[in-house]
Amino acid sequence: MADQLSLVIITGMSGAGKTVAIQSFEDMGYFCVDNMPPSLIPKFWELIKESGKVTKIALVVDLRSRSFFEEIQSMLVEIENTHLIDTQILFLDASDVELVSRYKETRRVHPMAMDGLVTEGIRKERAILEDLKVKATLVIDTTTLTPRQLREKINQEFRNSHDTGFRVEMVSFGFKYGLPIDADIVMDVRFLPNPHYVPELRPLTGCDKEVYDYVMNFAETEQFFQSFSQLLLQILPGYVKEGKSSLTIGIGCTGGQHRSVALTERIGKFIKEANYPVNITHRDKDKRKETVNRS
Repeated sequence: MADQLSLVIITGMSGAGKTVAIQSFEDMGYFCVDNMPPSLIPKFWELIKESGKVTKIALVVDLRSRSFFEEIQSMLVEIENTHLIDTQILFLDASDVELVSRYKETRRVHPMAMDGLVTEGIRKERAILEDLKVKATLVIDTTTLTPRQLREKINQEFRNSHDTGFRVEMVSFGFKYGLPIDADIVMDVRFLPNPHYVPELRPLTGCDKEVYDYVMNFAETEQFFQSFSQLLLQILPGYVKEGKSSLTIGIGCTGGQHRSVALTERIGKFIKEANYPVNITHRDKDKRKETVNRS
């Protein structure tokens, strides 16, 4: 039997936080679409099922969709009759006073009050959405929530217990080519003995066993690894708790070919063994080879 597919429909009052919500689902690995007309959702879902590559989808459906009122009810019935789809409706709400305040702050026009007062638009929208709110799987009142608190709430409710949604990006680089602009943490390992000055190791990289063993054979390398790896074990849970979706760690040496590559490989393996998803990238590992080939 095919795996059940997950569909979360994000809807609710305009100004209640749907943009923050869709960003939260993106961070959790959902395929997200903002403002899809309800009439297209069943066909869209069929295409997703046929592809077999996407299992989690979040859709924002709100009053920007002109056909919202007539079509969303029939669309929900059609999807609910498909047993392989686990459909949930997230309804975001807020008090009238808070919604008015948010509209004043952003100076945007309420979709139901193009030529009138914001309060009148809110009243009309609330009446129209009343039945849909009753059908919602989860209603979140964002009146007193900050965007960060809303993200945390959504993470708690929708994230798989076996999947934190957090990942570590390990990047080796050469200082001579510049710092990685997206790095959250940068470590400089240029204090370690440099394989570049060993003729037989110079053309190799930190991914080659000879270079890797050379770098790791020094006491200062082991001391650095033990200290830094233990520091990571202490701080990574904090990043997860704060709701951060990823942490990028840059390990740099002079050219990004030997020392930084070897340490990135070892630290990346250590983090994986600590049960954190890890992606490893060696940004400048082959830069020297590319330069030689061009010349």
